Amino acid sequence: MKYPHLLSPLDLGFTTLRNRVVMGSMHTGLEDRFWNYPKLAAYFRERAAGGVGLIVTGGISPNRSGWLLPLGGTMNSRFDVWNHRRVTRAVHEEGGKILMQILHAGRYGYQPFVVSASGKKSPISPFKPRPLSERGILGTIADYARCARLAQRAGYDGVEIMGSEGYLLSQFLCKHTNDRTDRWGGPIENRMRLALEIVKKTRAAVGPNFILMFRLSVLDLVEGGNTWDEIVTVAKALEQAGVTIFNTGIGWHEARIPTIVTSVPRAAFRATARQLKQAVSVPVVASNRINMPDDAEDIVTSGDADLVSMARPLLADPQWVEKAATGRSDEINTCIACNQACLDHTFSNQRATCLVNPRAGFETEINYRRTATPKRVAVVGAGPAGLSAATVAAECGHDVTLFDSSDAIGGQFKLAMRVPGKEEFSQTLRYFARRIQITGVKLVLNQRVTREQLQQQGFDHIVLATGIQPRKPAIPGIDHPKVLSYVDVLRGSVTPGPRVAIIGAGGIGFDVGEYLLHDPTHAGPETLAQWCAQWGVDLSVRTPGGLVPPMAPVPLRQIFLLQRKVSRVGAGLGKTSGWVHRAVLQRHGVKMLAGVDYQKIDDQGLHIAVSGVARLLEVDHIVLCAGQEPLTELMPQTAQARTAGPTFHRIGGAALAAELDAKRAIREGALLASSW
Repeated sequence: MKYPHLLSPLDLGFTTLRNRVVMGSMHTGLEDRFWNYPKLAAYFRERAAGGVGLIVTGGISPNRSGWLLPLGGTMNSRFDVWNHRRVTRAVHEEGGKILMQILHAGRYGYQPFVVSASGKKSPISPFKPRPLSERGILGTIADYARCARLAQRAGYDGVEIMGSEGYLLSQFLCKHTNDRTDRWGGPIENRMRLALEIVKKTRAAVGPNFILMFRLSVLDLVEGGNTWDEIVTVAKALEQAGVTIFNTGIGWHEARIPTIVTSVPRAAFRATARQLKQAVSVPVVASNRINMPDDAEDIVTSGDADLVSMARPLLADPQWVEKAATGRSDEINTCIACNQACLDHTFSNQRATCLVNPRAGFETEINYRRTATPKRVAVVGAGPAGLSAATVAAECGHDVTLFDSSDAIGGQFKLAMRVPGKEEFSQTLRYFARRIQITGVKLVLNQRVTREQLQQQGFDHIVLATGIQPRKPAIPGIDHPKVLSYVDVLRGSVTPGPRVAIIGAGGIGFDVGEYLLHDPTHAGPETLAQWCAQWGVDLSVRTPGGLVPPMAPVPLRQIFLLQRKVSRVGAGLGKTSGWVHRAVLQRHGVKMLAGVDYQKIDDQGLHIAVSGVARLLEVDHIVLCAGQEPLTELMPQTAQARTAGPTFHRIGGAALAAELDAKRAIREGALLASSW
């Protein structure tokens, strides 16, 4: 076995986990409505069948004030038990174990009944919380214990008590939100009282043979967060009160330091898990930005942690453990930490899924079944849409040929992975390259096929995933030598000068901005030390919240990022990652201008007007990121031609090029290919 420590059992005394892999909690949206529990059961069944040792559900509230959303998932009545038994039965039938996470949202709730330690409003919820009274606190403690007892009746192997990420227990534990003067506030011995009493009462309610995992924030990353000495004080008290396992939580949701996006180095926070493991005697779980078996194995082998938690990686590939165990790590569909279909959906009240695996959360609705009537299929374009369509079609039993005019697969992903912080995107191309081999797709590179060639080869379906071409805006002087295409810039074909204007502030504009801020001669992802210095993170947590002054960057270029829209620059970026991109550019002094009217381009530079005031940007180069147009030259031009012979389909950028969207492209390819 290649990963003997990661895949070894863990004996908890009263029960044994089959390996050290934990599927961490992630809210999918299926938890909140009882009619979705069959879908939730199928979702967890697939991960348990893939070999995960321990699964943790999305957050379930112990009472109404703890709801994340109005009428959110709750376990406070015996009538809630029956639906949860669907979930536990599905996991147990596949040999796994599952915990129900008890999560009280506190001031993070998107509903009017929110409560907290104090009346401080959260920056991520529109509702101001009501400070819990003494009676309310005691009632909340009882609600946690009842919730855990009901979870036990529903067949769960234990519960995880959420004491991290800025939810209610974090709000009591930290001075950041706890300014109480009674016995629930002040010194850490008082601030931890709520968490401690909840664990005591819960352990008494469920008995000794029930897993009680506590997710403890070991790095708050907010002003007024706890120091390491305070964290250890809390951990030791909770261990004495009956905690079976400690899971480690990193950062609050309102923290202005990224903790899970793709630019965060892999396994960045393993050191904090190691520190906690040295302070307690029960097993400790490492978490955040761990997505491949080699890193996970090293964490367990080195003694940094006893288990490794991964949530998004198991959305991306439910067979993650099985593939690792059978020596097929190269077949893992790696989580690229983009957040676009998981957390962005969760925080927009949509069902969570996965950009690289559109079946995640849709296991009962999207299936790649073998067909009884194989077709001959041509896919033109080996970008994300074409790769998805080709490999899914081949998996379903069709005879597939994939054409691309380039010398390698990838399309726009080949450009994206050149952007600093997006190196993980190369993992998706590695996965698809392996899928092409396994499924038997015939790959034809360096060939620009014509419609006539395709029609002559007897294909039943022709899928146009030909992507886009950059749009050239109608600006006087647009053909001036100063003007560059973002494609040439990201490929490294040209090197812009020290003063650059970027026309277009969508996702590509921000990517180009980040690319131009870094010296291409120092390629490769940031080291952990560089990342901590850039964001001001002290992993030893000697300071409150683990915050230190960030290093002042030295910008490589002066950059202007421009858009015609009058809305805030970057408003259309991802909900949970857009702020990171804006922060990076702002820290490097990038000037972001909205409501720009482009006048002309000449030897002097770019002439613009903002709010009617003329300006000259004396730049060396102007990079065009002003949108795209679909490449549809292979599409038959008449209705008669489209109905005669093979059926033509358009997906990805070839169907809609307004904004590049890999999530939509991969999903479209998979849905089309599985429909034949």
